Amino acid sequence: MPILLFGSRHVELITGKKTATIRKLWKKPLSPGDRLHCYWNLVSKERKKLFESKVTDVEVIKFGDLIKNDSLAREEGYRNAKELEADFKKIYPEDTADSSLFQVIRFKKLPIEDWEGKKIDEKSMITKRADILFDVGKFNKSVVCYSAALKFDPNDVYLLNKKGDNLSRLGKFEEAIECYDKAIELDNQNEYIYNNKAIALLNSNQPELALKCSDKAMEINSNNEFVLYWRGFIMEMLGKFDSALQCYDKILEINPEDPDVWNAKGNILSELERTEEALYCYEKALELCLEEPPDAGMWNRKGNALMELGRFEEALHCYDEALQMENENDAFICNKGVAFLEIGHYNDAIECFRKALVINPSNEDARILKDECLENL
Repeated sequence: MPILLFGSRHVELITGKKTATIRKLWKKPLSPGDRLHCYWNLVSKERKKLFESKVTDVEVIKFGDLIKNDSLAREEGYRNAKELEADFKKIYPEDTADSSLFQVIRFKKLPIEDWEGKKIDEKSMITKRADILFDVGKFNKSVVCYSAALKFDPNDVYLLNKKGDNLSRLGKFEEAIECYDKAIELDNQNEYIYNNKAIALLNSNQPELALKCSDKAMEINSNNEFVLYWRGFIMEMLGKFDSALQCYDKILEINPEDPDVWNAKGNILSELERTEEALYCYEKALELCLEEPPDAGMWNRKGNALMELGRFEEALHCYDEALQMENENDAFICNKGVAFLEIGHYNDAIECFRKALVINPSNEDARILKDECLENL
């Protein structure tokens, strides 16, 4: 009972497109008709069965010939033979002389009812693999897996929703919306699906339609913080700032310790030139970032609010915090230069504007402000 272990990069195994693999020649070579038991070879000790298959053909090839064969390399999942050569020299460091023998094993996946060993829930196995790939950001691969899982059950609402999320991550919003629509046909009382469709519509520049989907989600559950957060964002994109603030305020009634919502509320208040209130929100957001440090953008926005209030020294501290995280951000450096300019530290300001221009020569604000500083020296 020969066993083949595959790395998770071979997603095509799930779809059935991959029907060959290249391995070092075993002491007991395979022959057509042999049964193979195929597994994911995970980093952990846990191994998951993929399927059983039957060998259809075995070709023995010398390494010297293999590394010249782009076609075989692509069958094994590489872009070309050069890439295969580099990887195989890591996998088989003692067996990459030109005369070293390898076997090209071609196989056919067997229907589960014909398996000799333990049967598995293929849909569940593929779904778990899809979820893992999605969680680590490998969206091109995870969408392939979600599609493969849906072949077992085209009406699985979870899979349709996840495939829609996946397609949204890939910027394929129309296809994502089709998935959400089918999921809604099957479950029209799921606020998360309506909300996900709203996000896809917003990203495809259809904010009015996004708001209608958000309305549906709110009808189902008006206290869902996730729905409220995105509804606030949609309102903001539509220029309905007071409505956006209502959404964020409602979330903060439910959960007053959400730094992202305090930050979002601060952004709206800044837009409305309610600077004191915005600053309070940014300070709350920064206070609440206990487990994860605040991001550079949050420090920058607090600095901007302090600048509007004429609190330039405090603003400088905020820009320094932002630049510790993103020291090549020309916008942050330029903002720091403005703070120096406001307190009359022209040489420090010039140095900031000069650095911003080195990073981004097209930063016109930095160029104009640098010239203004030079006139004041």
